[in-house]
Amino acid sequence: MTSSPTAGAEADAEDEDEIVPFVLRRPGAPFPPPEYTEFRQRPGLVKAALPSGDTVWLVTRHEEVRRILTDPRISANPAHPGFPRPSRTGGVPTADEVPGWFVALDPPDHTKFRKALIPEFTVRRIRALRPVVEEIVDHTIDRMLARGDTADLVEDFALSVPSLVISSLLGVPKVDRGFFEAKTKVLVTINSTDEERDNASQQLLRYLNRLIAIKTKRPGDDLISKLVEGGLLSPQELSGVAMLLLIAGHETTANNIALGAVTLLNDPRWIGDERTIEELLRFHSVADLVALRVVVEDIEIGGRLLRAGEGVVPLVAGANHDPAAFDRPHVFDPSRSAHGHVAFGYGVHQCLGQNLVRLELEVAYQKLFARIPTLQIAVPPEELPFKYDGVLFGLHALPVRW
Repeated sequence: MTSSPTAGAEADAEDEDEIVPFVLRRPGAPFPPPEYTEFRQRPGLVKAALPSGDTVWLVTRHEEVRRILTDPRISANPAHPGFPRPSRTGGVPTADEVPGWFVALDPPDHTKFRKALIPEFTVRRIRALRPVVEEIVDHTIDRMLARGDTADLVEDFALSVPSLVISSLLGVPKVDRGFFEAKTKVLVTINSTDEERDNASQQLLRYLNRLIAIKTKRPGDDLISKLVEGGLLSPQELSGVAMLLLIAGHETTANNIALGAVTLLNDPRWIGDERTIEELLRFHSVADLVALRVVVEDIEIGGRLLRAGEGVVPLVAGANHDPAAFDRPHVFDPSRSAHGHVAFGYGVHQCLGQNLVRLELEVAYQKLFARIPTLQIAVPPEELPFKYDGVLFGLHALPVRW
């Protein structure tokens, strides 16, 4: 166990730390919450009480967030005592509860899954998917246009595109898209109960088990078939991996598409500029609360001693809006480099599908604004229903007309 020479004094100071309520997103307030700026300006870290009652360390500085996400003394495994629960019910499943849920594992257990999946998410492999993504985006726009001159851009476009893309990648039939959207929504909403989450997880896993059995007998040119052929993962692990990819590839991309559309419609001078994608990812940071961690060996961060068993929440949006890393971070400005943002995480758990997300955003915006040049938001900004209750930030709906 490692400790600093001043650990005793620091421990005394920690006992006197103010515990602030966790900063929830709230209607009418900007995102990221202004409190993130205040927290960054305080010395050390900030202790906060999550809605679950768990006390955690909040990390908002870019350098410290990256350190949290790469230090082996801090774990992503919710099986460790003290792992933070974000809400009163539920939390991150362990790999024992959902075999193949590899984001809940640390190396070396995590390494096997990453090794099996990396070949399917390389830049070259994702580049080869461009015609598939373009066809899906065109089809989705065709369907939207056929319905008239208004739409909900979340329901009719932002959710549909990634759902069809990840389903195509995995080899899931298109007719099952509605089923996956409904179950995924239950799993990523903070207000879902334990029972609702368990039911949604079990239904998804049962479906995927059947699909894997079919692919084992009749393989195709899809990710599940290739993972079956690779033989590195058991059928149970494969079903968990497939469910994780569905959720990660579906909800996060949909939120990015919708929020980015709002930003570009409000500031159309950047439409068509290839630099917008990285800046949109940094600016919106939809997965702000996803990277929950627990200390497994004492470590000093930000001049404070974090003890084994204490929860840590590295706030992705806090890091991506740190003025020490990005000039004028609260301004959407694709002309400056967003290099180094942590919208996809950092370290061994950095998102495997990040190249696919970039491709989907690029094609979605190219085709959407080219094919519907008169597209505009149909309600005042204050009426947009943002996801203040979601694990991921985004929009419940985006009414548009053309």
